[in-house]
Amino acid sequence: MEKKTPLYACHEQAGGKIVPFAGYLLPVQYGTGVIAEHMAVRTACGLFDVSHMGEVLIEGPDALYNLQRLLCNDMDGMQDGRVRYSPMLCETGGVVDDVLVYRLAQDRYLVVVNAANHDKDVAWMQAHVTGDATLRDLSDEVAQLALQGPRAQDILLRLASAQDIPGKYYSFTAHRPVAGIDCLISRTGYTGEDGFELYCAPADAPALWNALLQAGAPDGLIPCGLGARDTLRLEAAMPLYGHEMDEQVTPLEAGLGVFVKMDKQVPFIGRDALVARGEPRVGRVGLRMTGRGIAREGCAVYCDGIQVGRTTSGTHCPYLGHAVAMALVDSRCREEGTPLEVDVRGRRIAAEVVPLPFYRRSRK
Repeated sequence: MEKKTPLYACHEQAGGKIVPFAGYLLPVQYGTGVIAEHMAVRTACGLFDVSHMGEVLIEGPDALYNLQRLLCNDMDGMQDGRVRYSPMLCETGGVVDDVLVYRLAQDRYLVVVNAANHDKDVAWMQAHVTGDATLRDLSDEVAQLALQGPRAQDILLRLASAQDIPGKYYSFTAHRPVAGIDCLISRTGYTGEDGFELYCAPADAPALWNALLQAGAPDGLIPCGLGARDTLRLEAAMPLYGHEMDEQVTPLEAGLGVFVKMDKQVPFIGRDALVARGEPRVGRVGLRMTGRGIAREGCAVYCDGIQVGRTTSGTHCPYLGHAVAMALVDSRCREEGTPLEVDVRGRRIAAEVVPLPFYRRSRK
């Protein structure tokens, strides 16, 4: 049976269309529709319930050592109040999950995992934690809201002090009041826009949700669902576990090589397998559909009549105004401008390789 987040009643009251997702009942969209929600985030601001995400606390003198073994990115050198992204690999070099790590203190880290992988991730980390470190699953003790869009900071400033709001991307402040509610304020997101992810106690989530919507109403803030969350991340070419990566796809194949630190002091699980595999034979690319049609996940990709890969995600991008897809294709077909074809329900639709991300926000 699916769980309900602390904001379930808020979604019902707002007319959210509820669907099962990753073991939870969540809104896929509201009455405004996915396109309006997508455009609100690109031009103004949107508010998402992401309380289904999992949170795990690793602490103790050997906490950092364990993170270095578990994750392929280098967590050494992080300062308190910083956030770092990393894939977590299995012994064969595939991806168990991709996570965010928050450094709370020198010996205390919060790891945020994907909802669909929560149980698997906790079991994996628990099985591999060694030495003087403990792991505690905090997921049921934390609610998470995402305030995303170019107006996000202006809205948050109506409910929080400027000195409490993190200024740098991938940084956070802890135990700061937002509308009088104790929050961890993180300058992170999954939309390609500036914005914040706010962590609070589950009992406080409805009051925080309503306060944000009220404060943001003059700027066009609206609640947004899973549909817009997916089109936004795809337009920004952000990989999604189970699509662009999984236990059969390495982070090097998924285009995440910048987060793989092969020479860090503590060897990570899966490193030897990556070395043994050698240069990746496939890689993630962006495709712009030049023919009429929208590619979805799992479509065969062809070059000169020969199948060279498959799409991992695809949609029509509301802000860009055209259809795009991400795909894993033979490394020989990854050059920008390479003409390809995508099989969409039995029809081969023309496409070309384009740079990622498809959309990049302008920075002041």
